[in-house]
Amino acid sequence: MANRQIVVIGLGRFGSSVAFTLYQMGHDVLALETDEALVQEAMGRVTYSVRADATQENVLRELGVPNFDMAVVAIGSNVEASIMATVLLKSMGIPYIVARARTPLHGRTLDRVGADVVVHPEQETGQHVARSLFHPEVQDYMEVGPNFVISMVRSSAQAVNRTLKDMGLTGARDKYGLAVLAIRRGQDVILLPAEDERIQPEDTLVLASREELLDRLRESGVAQLTGGRVD
Repeated sequence: MANRQIVVIGLGRFGSSVAFTLYQMGHDVLALETDEALVQEAMGRVTYSVRADATQENVLRELGVPNFDMAVVAIGSNVEASIMATVLLKSMGIPYIVARARTPLHGRTLDRVGADVVVHPEQETGQHVARSLFHPEVQDYMEVGPNFVISMVRSSAQAVNRTLKDMGLTGARDKYGLAVLAIRRGQDVILLPAEDERIQPEDTLVLASREELLDRLRESGVAQLTGGRVD
């Protein structure tokens, strides 16, 4: 993956997480924030951390933002500033803009003023918590379409040394309607594992399925392969 120049505006919980992760991935990250304490906290964890008002066009131009490859507008509570920053970035020709929305209306507005991707972190976190109440064996999931998810399921002692075939988890799509995409084993990943692959302690299965099939997996008894959620 090529190194990119990315500006992240807003260093609250969401913005700092994005900025620090992008920097760890090897990208050049310019973080802009109006709170001096947050600016200081980010130093050494991004390429440049600057106290600046991203709603001022002259400030963005002085910092060279128009030359950046991507922008993340992560402003939290100030909806007006979020929209204004997105408009300015779009007018400067930033190729790709991701913007955080607090409400559906805020999200629709960001979309209309030019954000390429609008994220709703609070809503998505709430959905994750709600699903985890009914699927405690699922470590993580990603919704990729209406009622279709990719989930990570931790193996338990009952599954160790059993093959995928033994558990009915065979082929591109098994008898339960799930596709076993990969097995994560320590630092290694086995993509599209064979049906004779044996489950090892601490394995994590990556499954693709309709969401309701996670319930069917448990009801079928195959769910004994799953353990409790790992924090």
